[in-house]
Parts: sequence; structure tokens; C-alpha cells
Amino acid sequence: MKDRVSPEVELAWEDFHRLVNMTSDELRTWLLTDASGEAAFPADGPGPGVSELGARVVDVLRKRKVDLTESDGEVMQEVVGYVEDRLEHRPPNAERDEEWRHALMSVGHDPLRPGPSSA
Repeated sequence: MKDRVSPEVELAWEDFHRLVNMTSDELRTWLLTDASGEAAFPADGPGPGVSELGARVVDVLRKRKVDLTESDGEVMQEVVGYVEDRLEHRPPNAERDEEWRHALMSVGHDPLRPGPSSA
């Protein structure tokens, strides 16, 4: 059993959880709604129409930090970069821009959810 994670994964974990403000269940439900229902996300992995990155975020959210792999660290870094870029390039009237919001929600960040990561 691993006792520690690499410093890179540790930093990615902190940034990831600062920005990802949806639970694994909330994100899974969102991905199912956005795709084609329960059949799109069977127990053994996502089906057609489900964001592969979003599905990997669900997996990471379900893990304890000590169980993370280097691949999970890469996923977390990708999500952090994606969310930060989308937030930095916020469109006019972002609160009403469903495409922008849905893109962020597909990786676990709801920009309309109150809290420090919605700014």
C-alpha cells in the first residue's frame, strides 16, 4: 500500500479540489443527463456520448489521495488548466451562456455554484 503521493500529484490534488466543485455523483448524473442516459455510463466505464475526461474526473473524485496514480495526476492537471482557461476567458453574460457553463460542468466545475471557485 502506498503511503505517499508525489509532490506533483499532491499539488494537482489541491488545485483540482479547489476548482472541481461537484461531487462524483453530481458529475456522473450530469454526464448521464448530457449524454444518453444510464446506458451511456455502465459500471465498467462510459459509453458513447459521455465526455472521456469527465468520466475520468468521476473516477478521480471517487479515490483517496493515497490511491492516486500518475495518470490521475495528469487528469487533475488537465482539468485545472481547462477550468482556469475557461474562467479566464469568461464570455459576456457568462451566467446565461449555457454552452460555456455546460463545458465547465462536464469536468466537474459549476460556475454558478456559490463559493470561492466560482469567481
